[in-house]
Amino acid sequence: MEGILSDTAMQSEHNFRFERALYTQGFVRIAGTDEAGRGPLAGPVVAASVVLPQDCDHSVFLDSKKITHKHRLRLYRLLRDIGAFIGIGIVSAKVIDSINILQASLLAMKHAVEDMEHSSGKTDFILVDGTFRIPVSVEQLALIKGESKSASIAAASIVAKVERDALMDALDLHYPCYKFCRNKGYPTRDHRQAIVRYGPCPDHRKTFKGVKEFV
Repeated sequence: MEGILSDTAMQSEHNFRFERALYTQGFVRIAGTDEAGRGPLAGPVVAASVVLPQDCDHSVFLDSKKITHKHRLRLYRLLRDIGAFIGIGIVSAKVIDSINILQASLLAMKHAVEDMEHSSGKTDFILVDGTFRIPVSVEQLALIKGESKSASIAAASIVAKVERDALMDALDLHYPCYKFCRNKGYPTRDHRQAIVRYGPCPDHRKTFKGVKEFV
């Protein structure tokens, strides 16, 4: 699929260059897709799929890992305000343990695409963060470090991160001893010490190092 991206598209440094190139090739609805939560020891992996309006300011959508939580929340609200099409996919810790984190991440992205299509119609091209294609019958291109190359993928990374953080905050109410509201399930020192002390909870990933030793 690299062939559909012209030299003209690659000459631009704008973070909407892939989308622009695809629009000139006749694609109508181009979604960016990304996930959040591959590395944590607890909680789900969450993916998002986003179609940005062609006429919005795409430059404001940056890699979610490079901006603050407050900035992510502002951009998340902006996406809603400008009418971006958004889909969410969630795969639980139990499923992650049964199929592995890579397959769970791809499944979450598949669910995100399907969720968006269910609410706002068919997507005809997907830009995917990473090296693997999503298991859906839609033309797509995987981009390594896609959040820095595509505003649509960056927007998806923001949505996925905001949605997952909210889920981890909710889990914190059920399991306050792990301080999920602070670590979001990642293997911080306090989190690892809590696992040693209290053992894993039902939302820990039992096949992950740092958890499986205490199951």
